[in-house]
Amino acid sequence: MAHDEAPRRPQPVRGMQDFLGEQADRFDHVVSRFQDVARRFGFRPVHVPVLEHTHVFARSLGETSDVVAKEMYSFADRSGDSLTLRPEFTAGIARAYVSEGWQRFGTLKLFAHGPLFRYERPQKGRYRQFHQVDAEVIASPSPLADVELIAMADTLLRELGIGEGVTLQLNTLGDAESRAAWRAALVGHFAAHRDALSEDSRRRLEANPLRILDSKDPADRALVERAPGIGAFLTAAAGRFFEAVCRGLEASGVAFVETPKLVRGFDYYRHTAFEFVTDRLGAQGTLIGGGRYDGLIEAMGGPPTPAVGWAGGIERLMALAAAPPPPGVDVAVVAECPEAEHEALRIAQALRSAGCSVVAPFQGHARKRAEAAARAGSRAILYVRDPGQTPASVNLVDRSRDAGSAGRLAAIRARLPHPYGTPTGALPGSLPGSLSGPERSPARNDGDGRA
Repeated sequence: MAHDEAPRRPQPVRGMQDFLGEQADRFDHVVSRFQDVARRFGFRPVHVPVLEHTHVFARSLGETSDVVAKEMYSFADRSGDSLTLRPEFTAGIARAYVSEGWQRFGTLKLFAHGPLFRYERPQKGRYRQFHQVDAEVIASPSPLADVELIAMADTLLRELGIGEGVTLQLNTLGDAESRAAWRAALVGHFAAHRDALSEDSRRRLEANPLRILDSKDPADRALVERAPGIGAFLTAAAGRFFEAVCRGLEASGVAFVETPKLVRGFDYYRHTAFEFVTDRLGAQGTLIGGGRYDGLIEAMGGPPTPAVGWAGGIERLMALAAAPPPPGVDVAVVAECPEAEHEALRIAQALRSAGCSVVAPFQGHARKRAEAAARAGSRAILYVRDPGQTPASVNLVDRSRDAGSAGRLAAIRARLPHPYGTPTGALPGSLPGSLSGPERSPARNDGDGRA
């Protein structure tokens, strides 16, 4: 670049996002509520790499799927190995279960969240780097595991304020025997009308005929509507499993709508399939989707292992979730003069160590720093006077003026370091240099912190 050329302004990669302010707060709110709900349901966190060998996803998603064929971020590393940025969570968790021997732990209830990557056309609610929350129950064949996972998703949506206007769609894919009979019937149905199918569906007829049921092509929809449903092919055992899921959801207070055309295309999917959908996000209306994948871990080289899970898009949940409470800070520590700077730093660090959230504005005189504290959402301001004065003193000013102010200020006083703090059992103001005086802002601050 020539010396007289202005540097090119950097731009984000297409389909990637930056979060700050309210958007970052919304993101953290969704993750925080998810983690809280997951722990209340007895789930434990799991962390797996963002990068896997490409065959991990090709095996789990299917070589012919659009994700594998067109959307994965794959590349050869310096050793020539083909690696892929994860497009979903389940395959990586299943790989870890096999490679790390996690079957020794028995039934696992796991949760995760983080970034995923798919090279697709960016649009509202769909990005090339996106984020999901994910929950899995591994090594339980019980329909009650399905019920608990779905109830957990329902609880999360309600606690985010998204419960209204969301429908839980539920279907069964049957067991292996049911699915094989249904697949044969679908192949016969669609093969009889091959010439009427779209090009993509003709390709799927050979590789993965159940995927035709997902087609949005107008040429396919009439044939899909007339396609045989799985109900006629369910074995007695598969019927009992689905009935147990339905009755369990009713007992848990989770409403659902049976949706026979809801499918998962790969052979390792069994029994329950479900989606929480809304009409408030246009075409990207699925908030949470999941199902039982009893054959996946075996297909990846592990032992036969039943499993069920779901994932939800954080960006979509952010778009619909109630706004989180505004961030707040317990107290701001403001030096009244340059001589008080180091003492203010000492007090701020002591309060943080004692469990208080503290901001200590860096720049400007005391009034400017108090204004910065107000912008940071500080509920109180602690003014630190020149420590050369005798006795040493600070002044705590309430900003919130709400019903909890007195208790909050007392808690801050009790956490102040020597010589300012109130010892346990002592009355506030009983020691020299304590906060016994009237809570007023110094004259030089012109009443900052009175709001």
